[in-house]
Amino acid sequence: MSDQKERLRVLGAGIFSLLLVLGVARFAYTPLLPLMQQQAGLGVAAAGWLAAINYAGYLSGALIASQISDLVLKDKLYRIGMVLAIVSTAVMALTTNVWVWALSRYVAGLCSAAGMLLGTGLILNWLIRHHHRSELGIHFSGIGLGIAGCSAAVMLMHPALDWRAQWWVFTALGCLLLVPALAWLPPPDQTGLTASGQKMMDNPPSALYLRVFMAAYFCAGFGYVVSATFIVAIVNKLPGLAGQGNLAFLAIGIGAAPACINWDLIARRTGDLNALILAAVLQMVGILLPVMVGGLIPTLLGALLFGGTFIGMVSLVLSMAGRYYPTKPAKMMGKMTLSYGVAQIIGPAITGQLAARLGSYNAGLYFAAGVMALGTLLLLALKGVATRDAANALAKR
Repeated sequence: MSDQKERLRVLGAGIFSLLLVLGVARFAYTPLLPLMQQQAGLGVAAAGWLAAINYAGYLSGALIASQISDLVLKDKLYRIGMVLAIVSTAVMALTTNVWVWALSRYVAGLCSAAGMLLGTGLILNWLIRHHHRSELGIHFSGIGLGIAGCSAAVMLMHPALDWRAQWWVFTALGCLLLVPALAWLPPPDQTGLTASGQKMMDNPPSALYLRVFMAAYFCAGFGYVVSATFIVAIVNKLPGLAGQGNLAFLAIGIGAAPACINWDLIARRTGDLNALILAAVLQMVGILLPVMVGGLIPTLLGALLFGGTFIGMVSLVLSMAGRYYPTKPAKMMGKMTLSYGVAQIIGPAITGQLAARLGSYNAGLYFAAGVMALGTLLLLALKGVATRDAANALAKR
């Protein structure tokens, strides 16, 4: 097999793994939520808790990923995660017990981390080892395709299938996705050498750079989670947009699918940090369009912008983390994701409180945009830290 074909095969494994762990195991819950509330007796408070438990599972997975250096162990856990993603999806159809659902959502969160961090780390390690560009745009298109795919699937299945049957359909889809996700990812090479025999060297950033970077990524996580968690409910409550929430969720997925490839191209021209700053500014616009302008077209445009930027930021940050640690890419990826993940737990809680007090989600969106603005300032500061670190490195030579 030619090197280029092998590259596309490895990236294909990544796409299918993300379709499985995020599209099926994690994000199918969002469009199925209204149906489960109508037909399975899932209460509003319990629905929120299940989402929070899913984030907690993802955060646990990020913590585990940040502690593991052994590539063989990462590969084993990645493969176990792919199988458990299907099990956690099937469990949703087997019961109406909220505690069993909670366990399922926690495991689905763990599996998301297996795909997003362990799988991504293994793929980036393979790309660097074989002298390919250390870019993950094609790989991360699986997230947008997963969001759009599960949203479209629920639209197609409704009203012919009830909530339980739809979870079974997603389980069957997961079984199909499992095959390339496992078969197309080669076993890891532990030699520490590239394909041409060069030694792979880590190039860690300074402690200050890492702290500022993690703080900026925390802000990005906050901006992401408020819209991602509440978009369907927000849109359904906007004047004249009742019932259009799933359409907005679909638009997020459509915006996200090609976004990472586009942001790779932008980053090549502008540099990673400039690309991140541009993505953060555009994400703020995407968050605010539904509440500041209103109407279906601005809301869908905001959803497309939001989908096209949040996933671009994730892809750029994890690619940068992997390039700092090519021999153990999931290590820094895990730390960055912990920062992003903590924001995903705090964000919905604050937004829920604001919505309960003020009777709408608008204040939560304005707050999320404010946090994103702070994150943008931190990214600008990071450029200064990077310049200082480069000067210090030159002085030491």
